[in-house]
Amino acid sequence: MTQFHLSRRAFLGSVKNAARGSTILLTMPMILAACNRAEQARLSGEEFQTLSEEEANEFDAIAARIIPTDDTPGAAEAGVIYFMDNVLGDNREEELFLLRSGLRELQTAVALEFGGAYFHQLDASQQDQLLTQIENSTFFSTLRFLTLAGMFSLPEHGGNRDNIGYELIGYASQGAWTAPYGFYDADYAEKGE
Repeated sequence: MTQFHLSRRAFLGSVKNAARGSTILLTMPMILAACNRAEQARLSGEEFQTLSEEEANEFDAIAARIIPTDDTPGAAEAGVIYFMDNVLGDNREEELFLLRSGLRELQTAVALEFGGAYFHQLDASQQDQLLTQIENSTFFSTLRFLTLAGMFSLPEHGGNRDNIGYELIGYASQGAWTAPYGFYDADYAEKGE
């Protein structure tokens, strides 16, 4: 896997920007609880608790375009859809209604523009074209936020399967850190920020 170094500040800033426009905001305890339930569901091969199979396929395809698989694994390999299923099932009827409405609108666009029935059945360029058209919507912002939260959560709690997210950003998980703590702190000190 290629090493890509992203400063800690840049990464945290991009996550903060991803949350902007999302109808769902999660605290760290909420993310950890969702990850734990997601990991249990994934390991036991459970059916989705909140999403229908169609919704799971569609949201998984959207997540796969947000963090695609290329020379590195993406959101699909990280099991982000299990994280989404658990977060949306946590007394979030209003947000789930919004996402289901947004999905119906997206599927209408699929039918009108490409004559298809499902987003996940389109090729990548068609999917990208449709997502570009809705990238400023609350629907897309919410799915982008959930994708990032599921991708970079703690692996032992259900997100970030096999440390895929950590490897993507060049984070080395270890039991203890010693000075200088990582390249991002050295970068921070050099810039005098």
